[in-house]
Amino acid sequence: MTKRPAGQSRRRKAQPKAQTTAVSPLVATLRARLAEARKQIADLKQRADTDVLLDIPNRRSFERELRRSLAYVKRYRATAALLYLDVDRLKPINDRYGHAAGDAALKAIARELIGHVRMSDTVARLGGDEFGILLWNLKPADAEKKARALESAIDQLRVNVRGRVPRLGISAGVTMLAATDETADVLIRADAAMYRRKLARRAAARKRRSV
Repeated sequence: MTKRPAGQSRRRKAQPKAQTTAVSPLVATLRARLAEARKQIADLKQRADTDVLLDIPNRRSFERELRRSLAYVKRYRATAALLYLDVDRLKPINDRYGHAAGDAALKAIARELIGHVRMSDTVARLGGDEFGILLWNLKPADAEKKARALESAIDQLRVNVRGRVPRLGISAGVTMLAATDETADVLIRADAAMYRRKLARRAAARKRRSV
């Protein structure tokens, strides 16, 4: 056995030290700024897809969702309907009480529409006094029934404007999504159905007044 020279002690094997990553103040600042920039970008994207007044999807967002829905219908043979809605008698409210009153009426209508559809459905403002709704998993008769129910709900809706309660209304056109459809096809068809429905509601109102 070999002896160690006098005064030489056994050296212990060095233990590896835990590695610590020090973040400099500059790196920490840059990371914070990057996180804030990403948040701002996400906020801007959200705003670009959201109606500022009503806080629901806007036309851009709705058309993108419609394209996705058509792709889903084509692939899985699902059923979906598009409701195209136009608010009745909004212009007289704007002209008589001001645009703030018209905005209040639009907000009330949006809340009512959202309250009458499922979480899986989409309610959007297409612009001005027009709304769009995507409904899933229903037959044509059910889509028509839902459209008439929404019309009835808005007909009964009352919004207090400077102590007055002007009448509101909405005309809803319905079309089913088909596997052969393009986005423009569906929107044109639904808009035409809405226009026919508006004419029919006006004719019915004139008939009631004449009785």
